[in-house]
Amino acid sequence: MQNVSLVAGGAGFIGSHLCNELLKKGNKVICLDNLSTGNKKNIQPFLGNENFKFIEGSVTDLNIILKLNQFSIHKIFHLASPASVTYITHHPVDAADANSIGTKNLLKLALEKNAKFLFASSSEVYGDPKEHPQKESYWGNVNPVGIRSGYDEGKRFGEALCMAYKRDLNVDVKIVRIFNTYGPNSSVKDSRVVPSFIVHALRNESLSVYGDGMQTRSFCYVLDMVDGLIEMMESKETGPINLGNTDEYTILDLAKKIIKTIGSRSEIQFAERPQDDPNVRKPDIKKAKQKLAWKPKVGIDEGLSVTIDYFRNILV
Repeated sequence: MQNVSLVAGGAGFIGSHLCNELLKKGNKVICLDNLSTGNKKNIQPFLGNENFKFIEGSVTDLNIILKLNQFSIHKIFHLASPASVTYITHHPVDAADANSIGTKNLLKLALEKNAKFLFASSSEVYGDPKEHPQKESYWGNVNPVGIRSGYDEGKRFGEALCMAYKRDLNVDVKIVRIFNTYGPNSSVKDSRVVPSFIVHALRNESLSVYGDGMQTRSFCYVLDMVDGLIEMMESKETGPINLGNTDEYTILDLAKKIIKTIGSRSEIQFAERPQDDPNVRKPDIKKAKQKLAWKPKVGIDEGLSVTIDYFRNILV
């Protein structure tokens, strides 16, 4: 029997790459996206594929969930959440709803369909961490009423709801905590640091670096991340399991690297740090290596080169 995978958020940055890989592996794919941050152009190559179906709608809409009931579904990937910092701070209700109401709706669907359920949580559950690197056992340091809390606490609640459905109703849930991911299919409007820096550098515009730029992040190429998601879904693990690249860079060094790689005339401008901006972020991926035999393969230079080419082509 052919596997049917529902990818909620499938027209988004990571979701569209996941749809592509699942189709390559012979899955039928149902892509659900309300296109609030996703883009139909990301899934355009699949629209003529008989194994691909696109449904425009939100995971928070019960009528959409009822529509999905007509399909045979074996696996559910829940990536339906905005993630750009600017978007989640300007639309905190959307972020909170997608990870709470949306997660509950998809968990109920998984229960009815006896489907595996993967929740794409986030490194944001660790907040501004006091443990470095961050292990899955770390409970985090999150401001529950801060400007990012709709997303941060939404992800934490989504994890709790997954575990409740597992313990009480025996739903086969899987939780991954995604660390900073970059690559093609990002939006030119995405305020996350890699796409933002690349777009500004290609336009020879100033790059805004918050604070002194010494805060760190670890960047994972999107195809590595997708491999991790698929490995997790195929495993017997529940998680949570961190997925990310352990190579750590300061934001200032990243800005300089992108300017140099592009050969841009951009200058760096320093700006005030946003509220609750984490000082450090780096995953401990021992569990992913041991349980999933997964680790990232694409280095920052290779990944940035492909991503820069992508943005250069769409900005023409």
